[in-house]
Amino acid sequence: MPDISAHPLRDVLVKFWAPIPWLLEFAIVLQFVLHKYLEAAVIAGLVIFNAALAYFQEGRAQATLAALKHRLALNASVRRDGAWKTIPAAQVVCGDLIKLSLGGVVAADAHLLDGSVELDQSMLTGESLPVEAGAGFDTYAGALVRRGEATAQVTATGPRTKFGRTAELVRTANVVSSQQKAVLQIVRNLACFNAVVILFIGIYAYFHSMPWGEIVPLLLTSVLAAIPVALPATFTLAAAIGARSLAKLGVLPTRLSAVDEAATMDVLCSDKTGTLTANQLSVAGVRPMDGFDEAHVLGLASLASSDGGQDPVDAAIRSAASHRTMTDAPKLTNFVPFDPAKKISEATATDAKGREQRIIKGAFTAVASLATPVLKAAPIADDLEKQGFRVLAVAAGTDGSIQIVGLIALSDPPRADSISLISELKGLGVRTVMVTGDAPETAKIVAHDVGLDGPVCPPGAIPDAVKPGDFAVFAGILPEVKFNLVKAFQKNGHTIGMCGDGANDAPALRQAQIGIAVSSATDVAKSAAGMVLTEAGLGGIVAAVKEGRITVQRILTYTLNSVIKKIVQVLLLAIGLVMTGHAVLTPMLMVIVMITGDFLAMSLTTDRVRPSSMPNSWNVGRITVAAVLLGLCFLAFCVGIMTIGKFNLRLEIEPLRTLLVVAIVYGSQATIYSLRARRHMWGLRPTMWLVLSSIADVAIITVLANRGIAMAPLSLPILGFELSAAVLFGLILDAVKIPILARFGID
Repeated sequence: MPDISAHPLRDVLVKFWAPIPWLLEFAIVLQFVLHKYLEAAVIAGLVIFNAALAYFQEGRAQATLAALKHRLALNASVRRDGAWKTIPAAQVVCGDLIKLSLGGVVAADAHLLDGSVELDQSMLTGESLPVEAGAGFDTYAGALVRRGEATAQVTATGPRTKFGRTAELVRTANVVSSQQKAVLQIVRNLACFNAVVILFIGIYAYFHSMPWGEIVPLLLTSVLAAIPVALPATFTLAAAIGARSLAKLGVLPTRLSAVDEAATMDVLCSDKTGTLTANQLSVAGVRPMDGFDEAHVLGLASLASSDGGQDPVDAAIRSAASHRTMTDAPKLTNFVPFDPAKKISEATATDAKGREQRIIKGAFTAVASLATPVLKAAPIADDLEKQGFRVLAVAAGTDGSIQIVGLIALSDPPRADSISLISELKGLGVRTVMVTGDAPETAKIVAHDVGLDGPVCPPGAIPDAVKPGDFAVFAGILPEVKFNLVKAFQKNGHTIGMCGDGANDAPALRQAQIGIAVSSATDVAKSAAGMVLTEAGLGGIVAAVKEGRITVQRILTYTLNSVIKKIVQVLLLAIGLVMTGHAVLTPMLMVIVMITGDFLAMSLTTDRVRPSSMPNSWNVGRITVAAVLLGLCFLAFCVGIMTIGKFNLRLEIEPLRTLLVVAIVYGSQATIYSLRARRHMWGLRPTMWLVLSSIADVAIITVLANRGIAMAPLSLPILGFELSAAVLFGLILDAVKIPILARFGID
């Protein structure tokens, strides 16, 4: 497999190459040009903080490739120069003759020439039962040889194998997260709106003969006012807090974006084997023939089963037999292991009277050919096979007088919590679809057992315009088809979750917005997934959805506040310029607003919220329009304060700037508490972190304004008046917001 990895330095530099960092980096350059080194240093610190937070919280695709390589066979038995040699699997080439032996891993895709083996291909195909393979059978790299021995010719190696193509799909799988899209769209909307206002400010200042020494700082202040500097960091921090909560519930996010993606997920594609089922064969039923009972059938079958071996069929039968008591059980004297060529295993036993009998267990057709015909056995076996069970026949007797004593049906049973999972997800607005490599008949039965009733997609190519509601089950498909199916659903506008456990699920796990690997999953699946369930069961999926919706509500509250403030601050600069003829805020004051407003407001990521009952969606257009309407209220408050300061208090420009920056900070706190709940603000008690950050925010700006630090001083009575006005504004906004948010479907 080719080794493709990005240099760590490149990963770091990428974090500084995005719309928000570009604007901040431009602001840093301007600050240096204006010899404002302190302001430049503070802004640079904000840029580095954002980049570091994102870099240290991201997942890596290279871990998936490494796990895939380790899963492949390390050595292979190859015929070279007329002799069998053991060589590294990487040296195997097309055309080589390789030997497949018990316990070995197939080193490459190969075509069986002779011999007979039982292969476990569940890691790649999703089939829950081992496959019996003989001459003419094609097998894949990574398959495990459970029984027998065979010779095969290599047909494909490395990235050209089925397993290799899985690795390549994982490497190329990529989907832009809803979080990334939302940030880019918010920045784009703000940039378009604020660019028009900033252009007006520049033109107005130029035609009113303002000196360039004032125009440049004014434009720089406008740029800083327009940047939602802490928005990416808030998304990351909120997801990190959600990830910490999920870890306590047995869910380990490997990519932070998966936390809030869980909130927007509306379709869950779930693998069958090992996900909805336990991937552990068990006896589903016993059909004894006349004169025998279930305990007798299982007791005889256990004698013809290996004890302590790796064979899952024998282990299932012995487990079932241990719970049934067979009277007068014969004593085992000889055991012949399963022969893949004959498709039977045998045992010789003696009963209490010392009589010897032969016991045969295996495929129905093989056993029936050795026993006295029983008319009703064949219809029963045929009926069980049509229901998706693997059917074994058990026969016993003396040579020449062997009769079938019963049939045993084996299946991979659903997990105990699969039904409740699908039911709970349905109540949360998430549709579950089964996507499996197993046979359609088997998949349909399991789907019905877990509550997925609906049509099964017919075998063959998946329709291009397929939708999640078209079929309940997609069966008999390989990894690349699972991968393409997820992409097809995504093209229709769905947010897809993929739950699986094997290497065959890895590409789809990587492509889905939220890939979920169950606790028993392979390293391949876990490294490809965005979340890993660390505890047995599927309850973590529901927990992820609920916690994700809590996270999104926190991010939504911050986003609304951020967009409101950025729009108001730029408009305020324009109105202040017209009203006073000066810049009513300076770059230094804007940096103070950034620190006290943007970054302290990140405490919203810890706040109590009401999660929505249905999947969330980032409709940035509606969020922006709602923010503009609510922002007009905030703008009216700030303009009112500025008008009082200008015309009633007759403040000069420096004290007026202080008055205005205090109004922005106080008003921002009022906005936070008004918008933190979609209903009235007193419905939810704020967290201690939010209260402490608010106290710190108000205290910092009050001390700076009263003491005249970095701004002109104001008296305490004036500051008290502003604080009282902000409280009244918050109560008014709390009443206004309810119809606005309801009108735009923000809940």
